[in-house]
Amino acid sequence: MLYMRKLRRTLRRNVAVLLLVIATALYVYDHGERFEEHGFYNVLVFLAIFIPLNVVIATTYVLFMTIPNFIVILVLSLVGLACGVTLALRHYIGLFDQGMFDRLQDIPGECKWQGSNYPLVDLLPSGTQNFWAGSMSCKPSAGDIKADFDAQGYLTASCSTGDAITVDILPDTRRWMLKDKSKWQIFNHRVLDAVVHSNYTKPMLVDEQIQAVVVRCGAQSKIVTRVSPPPSRIPEFVPPANTDTRSEKARDKITGKRPNVIFLFVDAVSHRQFYRRLEKSAAVLKTLHQPGKTRLTELYRYHSLGVSTDNSTKAMYIGAINPERVNPLPIWAYYRDRGYVTARVETSCEDWSTTYISQYHRSKKYSIGERSLDYELSSPFCMPEFYPATGNSFGNFKGPFSIIARCLYGRHVHEYGFDYINQLRHELRSVEQSRRRPYMMMLNLMEGHEGTGEVLRTLDNRLSVFLEDLRTSGELEDTALFLLSDHGLHMGLNFAFLNSGQIEHRNPFFSMVLPEWLHEQVASKGRQGLKLNEQRLTTPFETHFTLKTLANWPAYEDSDFEKSLFSAVPAGRTCEQAGIGSRICKCKV
Repeated sequence: MLYMRKLRRTLRRNVAVLLLVIATALYVYDHGERFEEHGFYNVLVFLAIFIPLNVVIATTYVLFMTIPNFIVILVLSLVGLACGVTLALRHYIGLFDQGMFDRLQDIPGECKWQGSNYPLVDLLPSGTQNFWAGSMSCKPSAGDIKADFDAQGYLTASCSTGDAITVDILPDTRRWMLKDKSKWQIFNHRVLDAVVHSNYTKPMLVDEQIQAVVVRCGAQSKIVTRVSPPPSRIPEFVPPANTDTRSEKARDKITGKRPNVIFLFVDAVSHRQFYRRLEKSAAVLKTLHQPGKTRLTELYRYHSLGVSTDNSTKAMYIGAINPERVNPLPIWAYYRDRGYVTARVETSCEDWSTTYISQYHRSKKYSIGERSLDYELSSPFCMPEFYPATGNSFGNFKGPFSIIARCLYGRHVHEYGFDYINQLRHELRSVEQSRRRPYMMMLNLMEGHEGTGEVLRTLDNRLSVFLEDLRTSGELEDTALFLLSDHGLHMGLNFAFLNSGQIEHRNPFFSMVLPEWLHEQVASKGRQGLKLNEQRLTTPFETHFTLKTLANWPAYEDSDFEKSLFSAVPAGRTCEQAGIGSRICKCKV
């Protein structure tokens, strides 16, 4: 209030009270934290701007009053700052469209991102937008607990502190009905209600359907996961006749070399944000391109289909935004019907099928998980230490959308997801070669989904290690890897105030790594369509048909192949032709 210092004290007090009343009224009117109703987040954004701005004003006033010729010094400083910012901004404009081995090319006839593109957010040092939210590290909390499952399914545990050990047996949610997996304080409470609490005195046999337990000793807790039953004991799934996704002519057993599929989905990460916040992972991903062994594809005009997750993931997983058929099944059911071992890890206490396609199912007592998956891991991420047991699940300071480090029992939440995927990879590849079945596993990560854009950095170390392990293990020589998102960030300063943020929102990251043998077959059949598509307007619709084609490989349907990324989309494609709504379209011819 320094600029009001000449006002009478009574007037200053009345103005302060009025501002407080207005702020309180706005909070009462809208104090939600959801995307549709995000008043509390707006307050945080306001404070992030208001407080530093007032500090600058106050500092400027003090300096003006105490330093001779301050105006001259200020003008010269601002000119120097403007020159520095201009040079830095030109550098970041040059980086904006760059990828692994290429960049967005200005090709006559191909669409261009609309509007000015000045990525001012790149001028902010890493961590600037949430430095006040505390450390992005997790404080280890289970160093005194040792626990694991043996090959017979017995859990053994010990605790060096001498405190009593208890075990929370977390439910296997794969068979649960749609009505039990609704988010926003339903799914998490169903999980908590189904937890079985046991005192540990000796090795205990745990039901083979259970994938995770929490071992507790004093103030410490540790999550222990396993893949159970082992893949070698899971019979090949026989789809029910009334939901079989195979055509009549495709119901014979597929023979020939079939690729495994690993699908890493990182919500709300743009092409630029991937390189901005996941520098280690980007560097390792680049090394996965090894001609003769593996080939990397990156899409530069990959366009989202909606503001948030709904449209893009529905297009990706079921091939339609508003499906006409009743009881649709996600793409992982399509794989399971064709002999694949299927697994899905959700790190946000959410079931995608329930959230996005249950409305198209006639009965909420149907279990899409039981129908489509061999393995599912969700329940650890519903624990109240991470996911709010009451109130708003979209909280800024707790849960899968928070702006602080997302920790659970001393580890980042995503680490448990990677642990389970790695266990599953080991189990599947340990099966005797003659009995080994192809696998399709999916890991859903939420670190990109928050307003500051900073939490994504916490994913970089573990993701880069995972990618490096895929490279050194040789697994990618028989496995297709997808690393992608559904849209860019749809909240925060960049999205709210800059056109570059709007461009990022429409341009999610997409990369795919194929084994050399598969890439050669694709390139031959598709006449280099995959290479051409790197610079053409593509969407999650093409991703869906790419997944369908791989599920049937080598006996794929020509109609699927032609709609996949393996076949070139038309040159000069428009948003209307691509199925992108006019309101969301940002890349125009």
